[in-house]
Amino acid sequence: MKKILTLAALAAALCTSTAFAALKEGDTAPAFTTQASLGGKAFTYALKDSLKKGPVVVYFYPTAFGGGCSIQARAFAENFERFASAGASIVGVSLDDIGRLNQFSADPKYCASKFPVASDTDGKIARAYELAVNESTRGRKDNRGVVVDHGSIERTTFILGKDGKVLATVGGVSPLANVEAALSAVQKVTAQK
Repeated sequence: MKKILTLAALAAALCTSTAFAALKEGDTAPAFTTQASLGGKAFTYALKDSLKKGPVVVYFYPTAFGGGCSIQARAFAENFERFASAGASIVGVSLDDIGRLNQFSADPKYCASKFPVASDTDGKIARAYELAVNESTRGRKDNRGVVVDHGSIERTTFILGKDGKVLATVGGVSPLANVEAALSAVQKVTAQK
């Protein structure tokens, strides 16, 4: 399995590109403050506070409890210590309301209380990162059979340096490859120090 993940990471690294988002390497990422959840508890998340501690992986995903989104959240949770060892924190961002995120963040099958997930119900954060919001997905069902009452954001991950600049962007790959490519980018940044 580890060999498959390594191969997926290599393939994802080849696909890591700013072509999937308008923000380019070297651009300053828009700061944001919003409601988020960690371990089922809502709080106010501010990107600037996380950046003071080191690099931040900001990953946008379509919806909590979505098929690929659940796989991606679980992979981030399982690799949380590897990101932390590289000095990086993680925050997920979706159009979900805080109630949904409280459930998702605490669920041991998904985020497992390892990292916060942030609410972007009006899509302002996604649009600030120049990501598309697709309203045609409204009304789909999540993997629990619950109707999702919002659109979706492109699955795109930004690795931000402590200075808030975009170091890498990952998009257009599978959820697992997305996580592996993000980890590879964070480890590369750490190795350059």
